Amino acid sequence: MTPMLVQHHPHPASAPPATDGPGRARDWAEIQERMLVPLYEAVYQHLEVGTGTRLLGLGCGSGLALLMAASRGAQVTGCDTDHARVELAKERLLPGTGAHASGAQDSPRCGEPKLLYGGPAENADPTRPAYNLITAFQPIGCTAGDSEGLVPALVSGVRLAERGSAVVLAGWGPPERCATSTVLRVAGRLTERLRTRAGWRPANRDDLEDVAARAGLNPDGSGRVACPFGYADIESAVRGLFSTGLFDAAVEASDQETVEKEVTEALHPYVRPDGTVWMPNVFRYLVARTP
Repeated sequence: MTPMLVQHHPHPASAPPATDGPGRARDWAEIQERMLVPLYEAVYQHLEVGTGTRLLGLGCGSGLALLMAASRGAQVTGCDTDHARVELAKERLLPGTGAHASGAQDSPRCGEPKLLYGGPAENADPTRPAYNLITAFQPIGCTAGDSEGLVPALVSGVRLAERGSAVVLAGWGPPERCATSTVLRVAGRLTERLRTRAGWRPANRDDLEDVAARAGLNPDGSGRVACPFGYADIESAVRGLFSTGLFDAAVEASDQETVEKEVTEALHPYVRPDGTVWMPNVFRYLVARTP
């Protein structure tokens, strides 16, 4: 298949640059986020999420996991440091209010979803009951140091939760079980040129347990879930993968055109005869408990 790159353009048309926050967020919401639906479903089934659940979603992205929990009857609150993704989450969970409207979305009634820009501590609402489930579904264990910002967010969120509440962490499975790892190695190879930023690394067996221990949480079980990455074509695959931010360091080390070209080449073994792209993956989740 011919790579869908526009060589004469400073940024190939297949993916918005990292500076285009709204474009990246839209690609995440429309292409990439759904790849983790099996993970969300498995966790919610395992923990019997329902009408008695008061959920705090850390790194809630554009809100798909929150929407799925709300459809089960859960009361949901989400926070994220990506402003563009939070705006999309508001559109999903608070229809009719508008992304910039005031009123209901800023001061939701009891039981209504709440979407926050930033972390849980600075956005704590003393009028809402304590949470009994905290989720951090953004997979870790793929980039060196990718858990550094998660630990303080977990510590902050735990202060708002009931004692013994479940906390769910997610991560990439073993590289040999994740076809996407071969594509992500492109980022690792290119970032070797830039020593000041961390690039891709293989997931370690105890990544999730290490984060839980640093956050003062007590492990209480784990599971693995098949989360294949499927795309309509190579262009969609490139856009979806770039929306994760996992190739930003590689772009900084070289340039976006070069990275997109190498990612496209790495995707070729996963292109099926009809032009779609299919990469089997396994993700892991850890259930821990607040002290």
